[in-house]
Amino acid sequence: MVVLGVVFGFLYWALVQAWNGLAVLMGPAGDLAQHVLLGGWLLVAPISIAIIRRPGVGVLAEVLASVVEVVFLGSPVGPLLVVAALLQGLGSEIPFALGRYRRFGWARFAVSGLLGATLVFGWSAFRFGWYGQDLLVLRLALQAASGVVLGGLLAKVVVDALRRTGVLDGFAIGRAAAAEREPVARRA
Repeated sequence: MVVLGVVFGFLYWALVQAWNGLAVLMGPAGDLAQHVLLGGWLLVAPISIAIIRRPGVGVLAEVLASVVEVVFLGSPVGPLLVVAALLQGLGSEIPFALGRYRRFGWARFAVSGLLGATLVFGWSAFRFGWYGQDLLVLRLALQAASGVVLGGLLAKVVVDALRRTGVLDGFAIGRAAAAEREPVARRA
Protein backbone atom coordinates (compact mmCIF):
# COMPACT_ATOMS: atom_id res chain seq x y z
CA MET A 1 0.00 0.00 0.00
CA VAL A 2 2.86 2.38 0.76
CA VAL A 3 4.35 1.80 -2.68
CA LEU A 4 0.98 2.46 -4.30
CA GLY A 5 0.51 5.62 -2.25
CA VAL A 6 3.91 6.99 -3.24
CA VAL A 7 3.57 6.04 -6.92
CA PHE A 8 0.09 7.54 -7.12
CA GLY A 9 1.29 10.67 -5.33
CA PHE A 10 3.57 11.25 -8.32
CA LEU A 11 0.84 10.30 -10.80
CA TYR A 12 -1.63 12.63 -9.09
CA TRP A 13 0.88 15.48 -9.28
CA ALA A 14 1.21 14.81 -13.02
CA LEU A 15 -2.57 14.86 -13.24
CA VAL A 16 -2.57 18.36 -11.74
CA GLN A 17 -0.38 19.43 -14.66
CA ALA A 18 -2.85 17.82 -17.10
CA TRP A 19 -5.70 19.60 -15.30
CA ASN A 20 -3.96 22.96 -15.77
CA GLY A 21 -3.36 22.24 -19.46
CA LEU A 22 -6.93 21.10 -20.04
CA ALA A 23 -8.24 24.19 -18.25
CA VAL A 24 -6.32 26.40 -20.67
CA LEU A 25 -7.58 24.42 -23.68
CA MET A 26 -11.18 24.66 -22.47
CA GLY A 27 -10.97 28.45 -22.40
CA PRO A 28 -13.91 30.07 -20.59
CA ALA A 29 -15.15 26.64 -19.47
CA GLY A 30 -11.71 25.77 -18.06
CA ASP A 31 -12.97 25.70 -14.48
CA LEU A 32 -14.83 22.50 -15.40
CA ALA A 33 -11.57 20.69 -16.25
CA GLN A 34 -11.15 19.54 -12.66
CA HIS A 35 -14.47 17.70 -12.85
CA VAL A 36 -13.57 16.01 -16.13
CA LEU A 37 -10.34 14.63 -14.63
CA LEU A 38 -11.35 14.10 -10.99
CA GLY A 39 -11.80 10.36 -11.39
CA GLY A 40 -8.08 10.06 -12.02
CA TRP A 41 -7.45 11.14 -8.42
CA LEU A 42 -9.60 8.25 -7.17
CA LEU A 43 -7.57 5.41 -8.68
CA VAL A 44 -5.35 4.38 -5.79
CA ALA A 45 -8.22 3.60 -3.38
CA PRO A 46 -10.01 0.85 -5.36
CA ILE A 47 -6.73 -0.53 -6.67
CA SER A 48 -5.25 -0.91 -3.19
CA ILE A 49 -8.52 -2.28 -1.80
CA ALA A 50 -8.71 -4.93 -4.53
CA ILE A 51 -5.09 -5.96 -4.00
CA ILE A 52 -4.94 -5.99 -0.18
CA ARG A 53 -8.63 -6.53 0.71
CA ARG A 54 -8.56 -5.00 4.18
CA PRO A 55 -10.72 -2.27 5.75
CA GLY A 56 -9.27 1.23 5.59
CA VAL A 57 -6.66 0.47 2.93
CA GLY A 58 -8.31 2.71 0.34
CA VAL A 59 -8.54 5.66 2.70
CA LEU A 60 -4.92 5.26 3.81
CA ALA A 61 -3.64 4.91 0.25
CA GLU A 62 -5.49 8.07 -0.88
CA VAL A 63 -4.23 10.07 2.10
CA LEU A 64 -0.66 8.84 1.61
CA ALA A 65 -0.78 9.77 -2.08
CA SER A 66 -2.04 13.25 -1.17
CA VAL A 67 0.71 13.73 1.41
CA VAL A 68 3.34 12.79 -1.19
CA GLU A 69 1.70 15.15 -3.68
CA VAL A 70 1.54 18.08 -1.25
CA VAL A 71 4.65 17.69 0.93
CA PHE A 72 7.20 16.30 -1.50
CA LEU A 73 5.95 17.60 -4.85
CA GLY A 74 4.45 20.93 -3.79
CA SER A 75 1.00 20.50 -5.28
CA PRO A 76 -0.66 23.86 -5.91
CA VAL A 77 -3.82 22.51 -4.31
CA GLY A 78 -2.16 22.72 -0.89
CA PRO A 79 -2.70 20.92 2.43
CA LEU A 80 -6.50 20.84 2.10
CA LEU A 81 -5.85 18.18 -0.52
CA VAL A 82 -5.40 15.73 2.37
CA VAL A 83 -9.01 16.40 3.45
CA ALA A 84 -10.21 15.81 -0.12
CA ALA A 85 -8.20 12.58 -0.27
CA LEU A 86 -9.75 11.39 2.98
CA LEU A 87 -13.24 11.95 1.56
CA GLN A 88 -12.33 10.36 -1.77
CA GLY A 89 -10.90 7.30 -0.05
CA LEU A 90 -13.89 6.99 2.24
CA GLY A 91 -16.36 7.21 -0.63
CA SER A 92 -14.36 4.73 -2.69
CA GLU A 93 -14.15 2.31 0.21
CA ILE A 94 -17.89 2.10 1.00
CA PRO A 95 -18.97 -0.32 -1.79
CA PHE A 96 -16.15 -2.73 -1.00
CA ALA A 97 -16.94 -2.58 2.72
CA LEU A 98 -20.58 -3.40 1.96
CA GLY A 99 -19.33 -6.43 0.04
CA ARG A 100 -17.14 -7.34 3.03
CA TYR A 101 -14.05 -6.94 0.83
CA ARG A 102 -14.96 -10.14 -1.04
CA ARG A 103 -16.69 -8.81 -4.17
CA PHE A 104 -14.73 -7.03 -6.87
CA GLY A 105 -16.90 -6.90 -9.99
CA TRP A 106 -17.29 -4.11 -12.51
CA ALA A 107 -20.38 -2.65 -10.83
CA ARG A 108 -18.66 -2.42 -7.45
CA PHE A 109 -15.71 -0.57 -9.00
CA ALA A 110 -18.09 1.79 -10.83
CA VAL A 111 -20.01 2.56 -7.63
CA SER A 112 -16.70 3.05 -5.84
CA GLY A 113 -15.72 5.73 -8.35
CA LEU A 114 -19.17 7.30 -8.19
CA LEU A 115 -19.21 7.54 -4.39
CA GLY A 116 -15.63 8.77 -4.18
CA ALA A 117 -16.42 11.51 -6.69
CA THR A 118 -19.75 12.59 -5.22
CA LEU A 119 -18.62 12.58 -1.59
CA VAL A 120 -15.73 14.93 -2.29
CA PHE A 121 -18.00 16.97 -4.56
CA GLY A 122 -20.25 17.87 -1.63
CA TRP A 123 -17.30 19.20 0.35
CA SER A 124 -15.79 21.01 -2.64
CA ALA A 125 -19.12 22.60 -3.56
CA PHE A 126 -19.38 24.03 -0.07
CA ARG A 127 -15.74 25.10 0.04
CA PHE A 128 -15.77 26.83 -3.36
CA GLY A 129 -19.31 28.21 -3.25
CA TRP A 130 -20.73 26.15 -6.10
CA TYR A 131 -24.15 25.67 -4.48
CA GLY A 132 -25.34 29.05 -5.71
CA GLN A 133 -24.11 28.54 -9.28
CA ASP A 134 -26.16 27.62 -12.32
CA LEU A 135 -23.43 25.12 -13.27
CA LEU A 136 -23.84 23.00 -10.12
CA VAL A 137 -25.64 20.12 -11.85
CA LEU A 138 -23.20 20.16 -14.79
CA ARG A 139 -20.26 20.10 -12.37
CA LEU A 140 -21.79 17.17 -10.48
CA ALA A 141 -22.59 15.24 -13.68
CA LEU A 142 -19.07 15.68 -15.06
CA GLN A 143 -17.47 14.70 -11.77
CA ALA A 144 -19.75 11.67 -11.29
CA ALA A 145 -19.08 10.44 -14.84
CA SER A 146 -15.34 10.92 -14.37
CA GLY A 147 -15.51 9.06 -11.07
CA VAL A 148 -17.26 6.09 -12.65
CA VAL A 149 -15.04 5.91 -15.75
CA LEU A 150 -11.60 6.95 -14.47
CA GLY A 151 -11.90 6.24 -10.75
CA GLY A 152 -13.90 3.04 -11.05
CA LEU A 153 -13.76 1.23 -14.38
CA LEU A 154 -10.17 2.21 -15.18
CA ALA A 155 -9.16 0.99 -11.71
CA LYS A 156 -10.77 -2.39 -12.50
CA VAL A 157 -8.86 -2.57 -15.80
CA VAL A 158 -5.58 -1.80 -14.00
CA VAL A 159 -6.24 -4.35 -11.24
CA ASP A 160 -7.12 -7.09 -13.75
CA ALA A 161 -4.06 -6.32 -15.86
CA LEU A 162 -1.75 -6.43 -12.83
CA ARG A 163 -3.34 -9.67 -11.61
CA ARG A 164 -2.78 -11.36 -14.98
CA THR A 165 0.95 -10.57 -14.85
CA GLY A 166 1.39 -12.54 -11.63
CA VAL A 167 3.02 -9.67 -9.73
CA LEU A 168 0.16 -9.75 -7.22
CA ASP A 169 0.35 -13.47 -6.42
CA GLY A 170 1.76 -12.78 -2.95
CA PHE A 171 -1.14 -10.49 -2.01
CA ALA A 172 -4.73 -11.24 -1.03
CA ILE A 173 -5.88 -10.83 -4.64
CA GLY A 174 -3.38 -13.44 -5.80
CA ARG A 175 -4.34 -15.90 -3.09
CA ALA A 176 -8.03 -15.44 -3.95
CA ALA A 177 -7.31 -16.09 -7.62
CA ALA A 178 -5.33 -19.23 -6.72
CA ALA A 179 -8.20 -20.46 -4.55
CA GLU A 180 -10.61 -19.98 -7.46
CA ARG A 181 -8.35 -22.05 -9.74
CA GLU A 182 -7.82 -24.80 -7.15
CA PRO A 183 -11.04 -26.78 -7.74
CA VAL A 184 -10.38 -26.80 -11.50
CA ALA A 185 -6.88 -28.19 -10.93
CA ARG A 186 -8.24 -31.02 -8.74
CA ARG A 187 -10.68 -32.19 -11.43
CA ALA A 188 -7.95 -32.59 -14.04
